[in-house]
Amino acid sequence: MHERKITIAPSIMCADLCNLEKSVKELEQAGVDTLHIDLIDGYFSPSMPLGIDTVKQLRKATEMNFDVHIMAKENEFFIQEMIKIGVQHISFHQESSTHIDRHIQLIKKHGIGVGVALNPATPLSVLDYCLPECDTVLLMLINPGFATDKNEKQVSYAAKKVGDLYRLIQQLKLHTRIEVDGRVSFESIPDLVRAGAEILVAGSTSLFRPGHSLTENKTLMDRYILAGLGEEGIVHGELL
Repeated sequence: MHERKITIAPSIMCADLCNLEKSVKELEQAGVDTLHIDLIDGYFSPSMPLGIDTVKQLRKATEMNFDVHIMAKENEFFIQEMIKIGVQHISFHQESSTHIDRHIQLIKKHGIGVGVALNPATPLSVLDYCLPECDTVLLMLINPGFATDKNEKQVSYAAKKVGDLYRLIQQLKLHTRIEVDGRVSFESIPDLVRAGAEILVAGSTSLFRPGHSLTENKTLMDRYILAGLGEEGIVHGELL
Protein backbone atom coordinates (compact mmCIF):
# COMPACT_ATOMS: atom_id res chain seq x y z
CA MET A 1 0.00 0.00 0.00
CA HIS A 2 1.37 3.44 -0.90
CA GLU A 3 2.12 5.84 1.92
CA ARG A 4 -0.95 7.93 2.64
CA LYS A 5 -0.67 11.71 2.75
CA ILE A 6 -3.33 13.74 4.51
CA THR A 7 -4.15 17.25 3.30
CA ILE A 8 -6.00 19.80 5.41
CA ALA A 9 -7.97 22.11 3.11
CA PRO A 10 -9.58 24.98 5.06
CA SER A 11 -12.92 26.15 3.70
CA ILE A 12 -12.72 29.82 2.75
CA MET A 13 -16.42 30.14 3.64
CA CYS A 14 -15.45 29.80 7.30
CA ALA A 15 -12.84 32.57 7.18
CA ASP A 16 -13.53 36.26 7.83
CA LEU A 17 -15.23 37.18 4.55
CA CYS A 18 -14.70 40.90 5.25
CA ASN A 19 -10.95 40.39 5.68
CA LEU A 20 -10.14 37.57 3.29
CA GLU A 21 -6.52 38.47 2.61
CA LYS A 22 -5.78 38.70 6.34
CA SER A 23 -7.51 35.35 6.90
CA VAL A 24 -5.47 33.69 4.15
CA LYS A 25 -2.22 35.01 5.64
CA GLU A 26 -3.22 33.58 9.02
CA LEU A 27 -3.83 30.19 7.41
CA GLU A 28 -0.42 30.32 5.79
CA GLN A 29 1.16 31.12 9.16
CA ALA A 30 -0.66 28.13 10.70
CA GLY A 31 1.17 25.89 8.22
CA VAL A 32 -1.61 25.20 5.73
CA ASP A 33 -0.90 25.39 1.99
CA THR A 34 -4.24 24.42 0.42
CA LEU A 35 -7.41 26.52 0.33
CA HIS A 36 -10.82 24.96 -0.36
CA ILE A 37 -13.00 27.38 -2.32
CA ASP A 38 -16.70 26.70 -2.79
CA LEU A 39 -18.02 28.30 -5.95
CA ILE A 40 -21.80 28.27 -5.71
CA ASP A 41 -24.37 29.58 -8.19
CA GLY A 42 -27.29 29.98 -5.76
CA TYR A 43 -29.31 27.54 -7.88
CA PHE A 44 -27.68 24.11 -7.50
CA SER A 45 -27.11 25.05 -3.87
CA PRO A 46 -29.02 27.73 -1.92
CA SER A 47 -26.11 30.03 -1.05
CA MET A 48 -23.53 32.15 -2.85
CA PRO A 49 -20.66 33.14 -0.54
CA LEU A 50 -18.02 34.10 -3.13
CA GLY A 51 -18.02 35.48 -6.65
CA ILE A 52 -15.56 34.78 -9.45
CA ASP A 53 -13.91 38.20 -9.10
CA THR A 54 -13.26 37.53 -5.41
CA VAL A 55 -11.43 34.32 -6.31
CA LYS A 56 -9.48 36.26 -8.93
CA GLN A 57 -8.37 38.81 -6.31
CA LEU A 58 -7.48 36.04 -3.85
CA ARG A 59 -5.27 34.43 -6.48
CA LYS A 60 -3.13 37.60 -6.49
CA ALA A 61 -2.88 37.61 -2.70
CA THR A 62 -1.49 34.12 -2.04
CA GLU A 63 0.55 31.24 -3.43
CA MET A 64 -1.65 28.66 -1.69
CA ASN A 65 -3.04 25.78 -3.74
CA PHE A 66 -6.63 26.55 -4.76
CA ASP A 67 -8.91 23.53 -4.42
CA VAL A 68 -12.11 24.73 -6.10
CA HIS A 69 -15.42 22.94 -5.55
CA ILE A 70 -18.02 23.98 -8.12
CA MET A 71 -21.63 23.64 -7.03
CA ALA A 72 -23.50 24.87 -10.07
CA LYS A 73 -25.86 23.93 -12.87
CA GLU A 74 -23.57 25.33 -15.58
CA ASN A 75 -20.28 23.59 -14.80
CA GLU A 76 -18.44 24.44 -17.99
CA PHE A 77 -18.75 28.20 -17.50
CA PHE A 78 -17.24 28.03 -14.02
CA ILE A 79 -14.57 25.53 -15.10
CA GLN A 80 -13.42 27.90 -17.86
CA GLU A 81 -13.29 30.82 -15.44
CA MET A 82 -11.22 28.86 -12.90
CA ILE A 83 -8.80 27.75 -15.63
CA LYS A 84 -8.25 31.43 -16.51
CA ILE A 85 -7.60 32.33 -12.87
CA GLY A 86 -5.03 29.56 -12.47
CA VAL A 87 -6.27 27.19 -9.77
CA GLN A 88 -4.62 23.88 -8.89
CA HIS A 89 -7.63 21.61 -8.60
CA ILE A 90 -11.27 21.67 -9.74
CA SER A 91 -14.10 19.41 -8.58
CA PHE A 92 -17.56 19.52 -10.16
CA HIS A 93 -20.76 17.67 -9.32
CA GLN A 94 -21.85 14.52 -11.11
CA GLU A 95 -25.48 15.40 -10.38
CA SER A 96 -25.40 18.54 -12.54
CA SER A 97 -23.16 17.23 -15.34
CA THR A 98 -24.48 15.89 -18.61
CA HIS A 99 -20.98 15.52 -20.07
CA ILE A 100 -18.70 14.33 -17.27
CA ASP A 101 -15.91 13.10 -19.56
CA ARG A 102 -15.86 16.39 -21.45
CA HIS A 103 -15.41 18.34 -18.21
CA ILE A 104 -12.70 15.98 -16.96
CA GLN A 105 -10.68 16.24 -20.16
CA LEU A 106 -11.14 20.04 -20.34
CA ILE A 107 -9.64 20.40 -16.87
CA LYS A 108 -6.86 17.86 -17.37
CA LYS A 109 -5.61 19.31 -20.63
CA HIS A 110 -4.76 22.50 -18.74
CA GLY A 111 -2.64 20.57 -16.26
CA ILE A 112 -5.12 21.04 -13.43
CA GLY A 113 -6.12 18.30 -11.00
CA VAL A 114 -9.69 17.09 -11.47
CA GLY A 115 -12.28 15.65 -9.13
CA VAL A 116 -15.88 14.51 -9.37
CA ALA A 117 -18.06 15.51 -6.41
CA LEU A 118 -20.99 13.43 -5.14
CA ASN A 119 -23.88 14.44 -2.91
CA PRO A 120 -24.36 12.27 0.19
CA ALA A 121 -26.98 9.89 -1.24
CA THR A 122 -25.49 9.61 -4.75
CA PRO A 123 -24.24 6.02 -5.20
CA LEU A 124 -20.62 5.27 -6.02
CA SER A 125 -21.77 3.31 -9.08
CA VAL A 126 -21.97 6.59 -11.05
CA LEU A 127 -18.15 6.55 -11.00
CA ASP A 128 -17.89 3.15 -12.73
CA TYR A 129 -16.39 4.47 -15.95
CA CYS A 130 -14.82 7.79 -14.96
CA LEU A 131 -13.03 6.89 -11.72
CA PRO A 132 -9.69 6.04 -13.42
CA GLU A 133 -9.65 9.57 -14.88
CA CYS A 134 -10.16 11.29 -11.51
CA ASP A 135 -7.35 12.64 -9.36
CA THR A 136 -9.84 12.94 -6.51
CA VAL A 137 -13.42 12.12 -5.61
CA LEU A 138 -15.09 14.64 -3.33
CA LEU A 139 -17.69 13.04 -1.06
CA MET A 140 -20.18 15.48 0.42
CA LEU A 141 -21.12 14.41 3.93
CA ILE A 142 -23.91 16.97 4.29
CA ASN A 143 -26.13 18.35 1.55
CA PRO A 144 -24.41 21.16 -0.41
CA GLY A 145 -25.18 24.66 0.72
CA PHE A 146 -26.68 23.85 4.11
CA ALA A 147 -23.50 24.23 6.19
CA THR A 148 -24.94 27.39 7.75
CA ASP A 149 -27.66 25.24 9.36
CA LYS A 150 -25.74 24.24 12.49
CA ASN A 151 -28.38 21.60 13.27
CA GLU A 152 -27.59 19.60 10.15
CA LYS A 153 -25.45 16.62 11.08
CA GLN A 154 -23.02 14.62 8.97
CA VAL A 155 -24.82 11.71 7.29
CA SER A 156 -24.73 8.51 9.36
CA TYR A 157 -23.15 6.51 6.54
CA ALA A 158 -20.22 8.93 5.99
CA ALA A 159 -17.39 6.60 7.06
CA LYS A 160 -19.00 3.62 5.31
CA LYS A 161 -19.19 5.47 1.99
CA VAL A 162 -15.56 6.59 2.33
CA GLY A 163 -14.52 3.02 3.12
CA ASP A 164 -16.47 1.57 0.19
CA LEU A 165 -14.82 4.03 -2.19
CA TYR A 166 -11.35 3.43 -0.72
CA ARG A 167 -11.70 -0.33 -1.24
CA LEU A 168 -12.83 0.24 -4.83
CA ILE A 169 -9.81 2.47 -5.51
CA GLN A 170 -7.50 -0.18 -4.04
CA GLN A 171 -9.11 -2.97 -6.08
CA LEU A 172 -8.58 -1.00 -9.29
CA LYS A 173 -5.00 -0.10 -8.22
CA LEU A 174 -5.66 3.62 -8.72
CA HIS A 175 -4.07 6.61 -7.01
CA THR A 176 -7.32 8.59 -6.77
CA ARG A 177 -7.56 10.42 -3.46
CA ILE A 178 -10.74 10.77 -1.41
CA GLU A 179 -11.77 14.26 -0.30
CA VAL A 180 -14.47 14.72 2.35
CA ASP A 181 -16.53 17.85 2.97
CA GLY A 182 -19.23 18.56 5.52
CA ARG A 183 -18.98 18.56 9.32
CA VAL A 184 -15.45 17.14 9.19
CA SER A 185 -15.12 17.62 12.94
CA PHE A 186 -12.38 16.73 15.41
CA GLU A 187 -14.58 13.86 16.55
CA SER A 188 -15.23 12.44 13.07
CA ILE A 189 -11.70 12.85 11.65
CA PRO A 190 -10.19 9.60 13.03
CA ASP A 191 -13.01 7.46 11.56
CA LEU A 192 -12.91 9.27 8.20
CA VAL A 193 -9.12 8.96 7.90
CA ARG A 194 -9.23 5.33 9.05
CA ALA A 195 -11.81 4.66 6.31
CA GLY A 196 -9.57 6.16 3.62
CA ALA A 197 -10.14 9.93 3.45
CA GLU A 198 -6.99 11.83 2.47
CA ILE A 199 -8.15 15.43 1.90
CA LEU A 200 -10.14 16.97 4.75
CA VAL A 201 -12.16 20.11 4.10
CA ALA A 202 -11.88 21.92 7.43
CA GLY A 203 -14.56 24.25 8.70
CA SER A 204 -16.34 25.44 11.83
CA THR A 205 -16.17 22.06 13.59
CA SER A 206 -12.40 21.71 13.34
CA LEU A 207 -9.87 24.28 12.11
CA PHE A 208 -12.24 27.24 12.60
CA ARG A 209 -13.82 25.97 15.82
CA PRO A 210 -14.48 29.02 18.04
CA GLY A 211 -12.54 29.63 21.21
CA HIS A 212 -9.08 28.64 19.98
CA SER A 213 -6.55 30.01 17.52
CA LEU A 214 -6.00 28.53 14.06
CA THR A 215 -2.62 27.23 15.18
CA GLU A 216 -4.11 25.51 18.23
CA ASN A 217 -6.89 23.96 16.16
CA LYS A 218 -4.40 22.86 13.49
CA THR A 219 -2.30 21.09 16.14
CA LEU A 220 -5.42 19.35 17.41
CA MET A 221 -6.44 18.34 13.88
CA ASP A 222 -3.01 16.81 13.31
CA ARG A 223 -3.43 14.70 16.46
CA TYR A 224 -6.83 13.40 15.36
CA ILE A 225 -5.44 12.66 11.88
CA LEU A 226 -2.58 10.66 13.38
CA ALA A 227 -5.10 8.77 15.51
CA GLY A 228 -6.89 7.76 12.32
CA LEU A 229 -3.68 6.86 10.48
CA GLY A 230 -2.16 4.74 13.21
CA GLU A 231 1.21 3.72 11.77
CA GLU A 232 0.04 3.71 8.15
CA GLY A 233 0.97 7.17 6.92
CA ILE A 234 2.01 10.73 7.54
CA VAL A 235 0.41 14.14 7.73
CA HIS A 236 1.37 16.10 4.65
CA GLY A 237 0.36 19.33 2.97
CA GLU A 238 0.35 18.39 -0.71
CA LEU A 239 -2.96 18.36 -2.57
CA LEU A 240 -1.96 15.93 -5.29
